[in-house]
Amino acid sequence: ERILKGNWIISGVNFPGSNYINVTSFNLGDSKCLINSEWSFISNNNKGEMKLNNSSSVCKDYNSPITWYINKEGNFVFKFINNYKAKEVNNGYVLDIKNVSETSFDLVDKINVAGEIKNITYTFQRK
Repeated sequence: ERILKGNWIISGVNFPGSNYINVTSFNLGDSKCLINSEWSFISNNNKGEMKLNNSSSVCKDYNSPITWYINKEGNFVFKFINNYKAKEVNNGYVLDIKNVSETSFDLVDKINVAGEIKNITYTFQRK
C-alpha cells in the first residue's frame, strides 16, 4: 500500500471496443470522463480523495473522499464516502491491481460488453 501513497492521475482508460462502446465507470459517467481525474492515496489511514475535472457536455465535475486498501487476495478495494462514514457506505469496488511501479500502476475491472465479460484498465501515473 505504501507504494501507492501520493497523488496520481488516470492517464488512460482502455477496453476492447472503446472506440465504439460507452462504458459507465463507478456509476459516475462515461469511462472516458475519468481520464485526467486526480486521485490521492494516504497509506497510513487508507483514505484519499478523487476528483473528476474533465468538464464537458458529457462529463460532470465530481469529487469525493475515498477509503481504500489492498485485500488478502491482493485486490484494490475502494469506496466513495462523500459525507458519510466509511462503515455507512455499503457499495464499493474491487479491482485487480497490476504493473505497480514507483511511477505508474493499472487497476483492472470486469465489465459486461454485449454479454461478454471484458477487462477495462485504468492506467494511473504519478503526478
